[in-house]
Amino acid sequence: MAYFNTKSSDTQGNYVTIPVKTHYIRPGESYEIIIENAVECIEDDDFLVISETPVAISQGRLVDESEFKPSISAYFLADVWSKYLWGYIFGPLFKIKKRTIKNLRKLPPEARSHKEVILKYYGWKHALKPASEAGVDLSNAPGNCVSLLPHDPQGVSEEIEKKIMEVSGKKVTVMIIDTDATYKIRKTKFTSLPISIDEIRNNMGIFGYLLGRLGTILGPTPLGVSQTHNFDEIIQIASKAEECQKIHENNMETVYDMQKLLEGDINNITLDMLDTILHTPAIIVRKS
Repeated sequence: MAYFNTKSSDTQGNYVTIPVKTHYIRPGESYEIIIENAVECIEDDDFLVISETPVAISQGRLVDESEFKPSISAYFLADVWSKYLWGYIFGPLFKIKKRTIKNLRKLPPEARSHKEVILKYYGWKHALKPASEAGVDLSNAPGNCVSLLPHDPQGVSEEIEKKIMEVSGKKVTVMIIDTDATYKIRKTKFTSLPISIDEIRNNMGIFGYLLGRLGTILGPTPLGVSQTHNFDEIIQIASKAEECQKIHENNMETVYDMQKLLEGDINNITLDMLDTILHTPAIIVRKS
């Protein structure tokens, strides 16, 4: 079934953004549906910007947090460090988003298992980040599962570009992005995320998050880009795609957005429930 809808295109400055809609891509399912629906309208020199989560889920990179017993460290990180120190002291001090502060103050007991997962897969440097640790996505995943970052996003971007050329004859640039920010202090560009494109210093965890309070937010973080482009253009394209996704009616930026949209308890959301709504895993960005 094709979910692509050209009527939903939008002009943003010097760019046209066109959402590519699909069903929910399930664990282990090919992300070919993104390619199939994108090529209906894609043109030479377009950018196809894909969110990292559907790629990771397609790769089967889901982890069931209910299987992880929280350690003492995880209790500290969830109940003391994130919920109280960041929710009531550091959060307001560093002027983080009010929505983030509100969510930190009402962290559920399941946050302990979440911290344990972060400790196991990414270590203390990332577990100390109060929220969005290591880019692990709590939304767009069923039940107690979370999605890790995708494996080899650079290779995936190149593979998708090649497949688009094979099926459509169009030469495009494919980009995989994470909504976690890229920052800049003077000439140094960095992110807290474990991975990014080479131009961005990565794997900085809590240190990147704190330094980011002193720097400038450039935009979302590109994890892989299939062709070489000017860095400023890459960030601009990624930002335009993110803006388009945020205005989508079914946008699930946080796990609380997912709960509200699906009208169910977070831990009881199923794959079938996720499949009842249209998803926008990719955006075509075109210079106008």
